[in-house]
Amino acid sequence: MNLTRGSGILLHPTSLPGAWGIGDLGPAACQFVDFLIAAGQSWWQMLPLGPTGYGNSPYMCFSAFAGNPLLISPEKLVEDGFVSASNVGRPLSFPADHVDYPLVLAHKRLIFEKSFEQFKANPPAEHRQAFLLFREKHASWLEDFSLFMSLKESYAGQPWTRWDTSLIVRDPQALQDCSRRLRDKIEYHQFLQYLFFHQWSALRQYAHARGVRIIGDLPIYIAHDSSDVWAHPDSFYLDDQCQPSVVAGVPPDYFSETGQRWGNPIYRWDVRAGSGYHWWIDRFRANLALVDMIRLDHFRGFEAYWEIPASEPHAIHGRWVKGPGGELFAAVKTALGDLPVIAEDLGVITPEVEALRDSCGFPGMRILQMAFGNDPKAHHYRPHHYTQNSIVYTATHDHNTTVGWFTAEPGKETTQSKEEIKEERVNVLRYLGTDGRDIHWDVIRLAMSSVAQLAMVPFQDVLGLGSECRMNRPGTLKGNWEWRVHPGEMTENVGNRLRDLTGLFDRLPIPMP
Repeated sequence: MNLTRGSGILLHPTSLPGAWGIGDLGPAACQFVDFLIAAGQSWWQMLPLGPTGYGNSPYMCFSAFAGNPLLISPEKLVEDGFVSASNVGRPLSFPADHVDYPLVLAHKRLIFEKSFEQFKANPPAEHRQAFLLFREKHASWLEDFSLFMSLKESYAGQPWTRWDTSLIVRDPQALQDCSRRLRDKIEYHQFLQYLFFHQWSALRQYAHARGVRIIGDLPIYIAHDSSDVWAHPDSFYLDDQCQPSVVAGVPPDYFSETGQRWGNPIYRWDVRAGSGYHWWIDRFRANLALVDMIRLDHFRGFEAYWEIPASEPHAIHGRWVKGPGGELFAAVKTALGDLPVIAEDLGVITPEVEALRDSCGFPGMRILQMAFGNDPKAHHYRPHHYTQNSIVYTATHDHNTTVGWFTAEPGKETTQSKEEIKEERVNVLRYLGTDGRDIHWDVIRLAMSSVAQLAMVPFQDVLGLGSECRMNRPGTLKGNWEWRVHPGEMTENVGNRLRDLTGLFDRLPIPMP
């Protein structure tokens, strides 16, 4: 890719401040774009935008194509005439520093249901035909998804493998009967998707008009309890009960001594290849219609993936199995042209993985938190070894914050021993040439000064926040994906300091002619 030297911030929309218990696509998102511009940033990176399921993880969604209704802004619904202000009511007393998902879901559902009733009775003129066209354009995934969500509600949220057998095996007559019986619910879920895409389009246009581009995130795997697996079971390794026979994960690594057992079903790549990778082409196309560049999650899994028997409780006992390799990306490129993709090339990276990345021309990721420990590949992440065709991060959503990482204690937020932590801190301070009292700005400066074409910084690092503000702790199930920015933290002083560093190292946006 021909990237202009620049920088940006990693912040998922759910982490934005606001009155409705969760960040969304409304006023706070536009205000964040304004903050990016004032701070001299060109890019806004976020996590996957799909409808989250178990554990609220954006990497475990009910669909690979749908949007997350929780990101729909009540203010925008009123502004666009989808619901009256009286039906929206006043926000509850939500926590300001984290997302209470059950509370948010219950409250927003009431607003959405009132909006749907109003839309059916008296739809805004400019949206009546647009909704019909939206359903037609997205029918390839929207019909399965809306029926899936309607059935899931009918079965009190149970996974599709616990539904009636006729629905599990997708008997045509049973599906037809349910589609007729659940017609109103199906249209409701299609309406929510229309709202999401409508608001997303407006936000993206707002960002583009101000020179901010968006980096999205495409997970390699999808959730077992999803409309995609339900609709295409033959494309995954499932047993006679439609349960995964093998699941995805990674062996013991930086984050966990027992590895990570993600639990996602694994693709039957032979089936995907037999269809010309049609589903993957559609998936890339759909994502690139939403964002300007894609961070391709777990890139190494396309060369070879860690396969874990579903009966294993941990990820230790697995094996490496060859993935589709360059054949997949060649098919996607033939269909869509050059791909604006960042390869998330972290983990157990072999020469074969590097060769695949380079043959595709994808820039890889360089994580500064991984540059100073005793890992044999730590030197790979030190800036003096970078190439321009790379993206440097102070950290990712899976890492500790920079302050939390630098001040970590053994057994807390780290798998390192006391001696390893001490040695790493010595290496960090020696490399940076500082005393570490302003460690987050020191590390941001290091990222900005590197030759990497893009420098990306989680917003927690810009604000100098500690471990309590982590977005995700890999290998754990509770308390993840909840962090939110406190109102008032996006200050002018913070933005000015970031802009000064950005300008010092020639990363400011180039003015439009």
